[in-house]
Amino acid sequence: MKDIVFKEARIINRGRIIEGDLWVHHDRIEKIAPGISIQQNHEEVPVNGRFLLPGLIDDQVHFREPGLEHKATIFTESRAAIAGGITSFMEMPNTKPPAVTQELLQQKYDIAAKTSWANYSFFMGATNDNIEEVVKTNPQNVCGVKVFMGSSTGNMLVDHKEALDQLFSRCPVLLAAHCEDEATVRARMAEAKERYGSMIPPSAHPWIRNHEACLLSSTLGIELARKYNTRFHILHISTKEETNLFNAGPLAGKRITSEACVHHMYFSDRDYITLGNQIKCNPAIKSEDDRKAILQAVLDDRIDIIATDHAPHTWEEKSEPYINAPSGLPLVQHALQLMLTHYQEGLISLERIVEKMCHAPAECFRIVHRGYLDEGCYADIVLLDIYKSQTVSKDNILYKCAWSPLEGRTLPGMIEGTWVNGTRLFESGKLIGAPSGQRLTFNA
Repeated sequence: MKDIVFKEARIINRGRIIEGDLWVHHDRIEKIAPGISIQQNHEEVPVNGRFLLPGLIDDQVHFREPGLEHKATIFTESRAAIAGGITSFMEMPNTKPPAVTQELLQQKYDIAAKTSWANYSFFMGATNDNIEEVVKTNPQNVCGVKVFMGSSTGNMLVDHKEALDQLFSRCPVLLAAHCEDEATVRARMAEAKERYGSMIPPSAHPWIRNHEACLLSSTLGIELARKYNTRFHILHISTKEETNLFNAGPLAGKRITSEACVHHMYFSDRDYITLGNQIKCNPAIKSEDDRKAILQAVLDDRIDIIATDHAPHTWEEKSEPYINAPSGLPLVQHALQLMLTHYQEGLISLERIVEKMCHAPAECFRIVHRGYLDEGCYADIVLLDIYKSQTVSKDNILYKCAWSPLEGRTLPGMIEGTWVNGTRLFESGKLIGAPSGQRLTFNA
């Protein structure tokens, strides 16, 4: 590997923007200073006042492999991720078969070791009866355990009180949860079927998977976490009411944390009129008031992390009637640009975007030497030009599903380069090189 020197950069890191050069030696950041000059053979990257960011860390994606490769693979979705500036991801267990044993979990790591463009980790999956497998999870090389406290894609609902008590009291790593009260969702779905028959409109989705379902389940999860002092992380907060469950303040020292997803801060229920099933996801995209409240909770540190919940399905599947269309939408390639729309509107700073999409995931999950542009950290680096823009089209979408609910929209910012572990893998709209992601490690 050649050394790399990024020249005349604006470096966003630890709440500041500093001007200077950045030197990468092998796979690590060696030095950050003005006017770096080195003698050994190296590549010089003229940044010319553009921005360098740490590689983004996405703590919630669904890359569908194994078993659902017609929708996506680790290879295809990790390449889309690095095109979007995401250099590390944590993937969910509801594949086919689901990753609910240590052997099945290892199979996913084996696939990623050969095919992932980005750095990777995979959640162990919880069920009503696999606690003995869960407690074998190694906190040094597995990001966490995922519990579905509400059903979603796949069949991994954990709803037995004894199973939840065992899980919250014995889980050896961070426990991440999808929170929607199953009884509430089923009752509302029955009402919708009675009213509409088989022709339920997509606009009914936030009514079926409503505020009450989210709040009931999130409240239960927090009560259990407090009872057992569990490291507990609630994924994809979608309601104003839920944002008030969390304490404002810095992430350090928190045992209970939360995540917002880019689509819950960008879309609202009015978008079902034009996009329909394309934005059908669980939990549902809700009202404009919810959208604004989630962004505000990010800003005042009640919500700690910004992620995607990237969940691709084929166009044919999404084109089914609402009742049959699966939930989820593809987002990893455009997540940073979606947040830049809020920056462009003056609602959030670049420093805060980096904090919530780079620093906070690294801190919350205790990832070793990633998430920062610090000397000694792995050289996961994004070169961003905020003065350019990009129109999303089928010509530049890298998801295997080959569609996006953002098609035709012009988003601010252009990712002009992505480096993973010191190797440039994306440049000027094109992938270069070969997959070279590494398995994430964690401070237990």
